[in-house]
Amino acid sequence: MSTPLQLRTPAVLCLALSLFIAGLHAHGQTRTENIILVTIDGFRWQEVFGGMDTAVANQRRYHRGDSAYLYGKYWSPDVKARRERLLPFVWSTMAGSGQIHGNRRLGSNVDVANPYWFSYPGYSEIFTGYPDTAVNSNSYPNNPHTNVMEFLNRQPGFTGKVAAFGAWEAFSRILNAPRAGLPMVFAFDDCGGAAPTTSEVLINKMRTDAYRPWGADECFDVFSFYAAMEHLKTRKPRVLWIGFGETDEWAHAEDYRAYLDAAHQTDQWLRDLWQFVQSDPGYKDKTALFVTVDHGRGDRQKDQWTGHGQSVLDSHEIWFAILGPDITPKGEAAGQSQIYASQYAQTMASLLGCTFVAEHPVGKKIEELFVP
Repeated sequence: MSTPLQLRTPAVLCLALSLFIAGLHAHGQTRTENIILVTIDGFRWQEVFGGMDTAVANQRRYHRGDSAYLYGKYWSPDVKARRERLLPFVWSTMAGSGQIHGNRRLGSNVDVANPYWFSYPGYSEIFTGYPDTAVNSNSYPNNPHTNVMEFLNRQPGFTGKVAAFGAWEAFSRILNAPRAGLPMVFAFDDCGGAAPTTSEVLINKMRTDAYRPWGADECFDVFSFYAAMEHLKTRKPRVLWIGFGETDEWAHAEDYRAYLDAAHQTDQWLRDLWQFVQSDPGYKDKTALFVTVDHGRGDRQKDQWTGHGQSVLDSHEIWFAILGPDITPKGEAAGQSQIYASQYAQTMASLLGCTFVAEHPVGKKIEELFVP
């Protein structure tokens, strides 16, 4: 699978471009000043664009003896109504005022470019813009490649204003926490640093005391969300990543009800996040929201929806939605050019008025997203 790559350019060009864009900001010609990235681990495009999958939901093995719950909450015979019942914010607000890509039934193809189709390589591709075949394990050590988060943290106006929160402990290795030098709270890390707020103290206590179905590797998404929201409200980052994980965990556990419920809950958190952004003068109409996944899941053989990886057909297929002041409001994409996750890093940097440069090739930005 090929991927478009952009060779590195001198760092001075990035600084010059940043200063130029800052001037445009001052004159009102470019409005995106902040970006929030949300990842929903392994959440299939099939549910995003089609809602509840009856071929899965009808099997007792996956609905845990309660298909009535699934049909009562998520079913409609109309596909658009069905997907809106599952993801009301995504379809009403993100698709309504932004763009959503990855409906392969409409010829909108979005894929990972790495050949492995699981999490560490997927997240590495998202943040570095480089699908390095050497990054081939979820146990891979600290990522040697520069990621867009640490890059932005070094740019004028962004230093100390970049932060990351997520449920999975491996995120610290994916972003190379010792090198990156920015606030990160993953899995069972305490939030708030040396001076936590009252809310952060409570979040830390609740997370520590909570049931741990995945051991020390991953916490429940609710703790990552509220820790990230408290950081957003009190410390005002310009770049924020929230990495949710329960969709992937419940799928591996063959629990379709919990998988759909986790996705539905994440959609509600996206709504809460956007409502805060649009109510805060520092973020309102200046912020882009980018939602995507690290990999897809099986589909052609319905007993493979629980898995992903090279041996699982179609699990390279992904999707994304994006909303913001410099995003053309095109809605649901159809018949577009091929898009890869390796293009996300440069796209995010471009939205903030910079060109991401690194010691490795970086995928080109997604041109069709931007207001001409």
